[in-house]
Amino acid sequence: MTRSPLTPPTSSASRGPARTAVAAGLALASALTLGATTASGAPAASAASGAPGAPGASAVQCAADGFCEDFESQTGTQPSGRWATEFPDCSGTGSASVDTAVAYEGTTSLRVDGGTGYCNHVFVGTDLSDVDTSSGLYVRYWVRHTSALPTQHVTFLTMEDAADGSRDLRMGGQNGALQWNRESDDATLPEQSPNGVALSAPLPVDEWVCVEYAIDPAAGHLTTWLDGEPVEGLAVDGTPTHDIDGQWLNRGAWHPQLVNLRFGWESYGEGADTLWYDNVAVGTTRTGC
Repeated sequence: MTRSPLTPPTSSASRGPARTAVAAGLALASALTLGATTASGAPAASAASGAPGAPGASAVQCAADGFCEDFESQTGTQPSGRWATEFPDCSGTGSASVDTAVAYEGTTSLRVDGGTGYCNHVFVGTDLSDVDTSSGLYVRYWVRHTSALPTQHVTFLTMEDAADGSRDLRMGGQNGALQWNRESDDATLPEQSPNGVALSAPLPVDEWVCVEYAIDPAAGHLTTWLDGEPVEGLAVDGTPTHDIDGQWLNRGAWHPQLVNLRFGWESYGEGADTLWYDNVAVGTTRTGC
């Protein structure tokens, strides 16, 4: 399924030659990695590893260099094992639980009920000490949520960056579209200009969506995919580009040292949401959707 930006650029020329080349290369890499799709846009089954997203498929692909989580081994209503519920900074009405009523595959997922208003922070996190994040990190997860991303800033995924004063690298939304945000200086990706927001994409409501991202800490690069399609506005390529990563790179080189992964919700003014997460894959090679 192809996700279009909120307001697509009128032509590739408006992106600039460097960004057009990057987007084309990412699209080719995505096609080579993910393989064929069915007429409906769903990934076709692979004889080698099973259908993407099917039980067991992710574990085969990422066991050697990371971990996978489908939450099927959770036995209680509260996350356990490698996962722990956290309330960073402050807490409110937000909550997290193991849900056996909604799942992408199987019968179980992670559910987060995020409240509106500042100080409604709730996350479920895991340490990444068993993943060699210094050699490059790939994260894939499926998410389903119930409310459109609001105008004001919200966060639904964070990673602590030990190289940035242990402040968080945050994925969420603003102005109705997906964005990355750096807690230490509040830099956003893309820039929150009309053109920048148009180069991102909304997070579809009431359907399961595959989100992937890759971070190369040595090069300081970041790539983001939505349902297998690269999102132009959610990429850092090391060369500042106005409306995209100009603000992100304004203070110089970015070389994150990421130590954990948390799914949850932070609202900084408006926006309540209920989200489900499933089929998480973390490693140093791309798993795909």
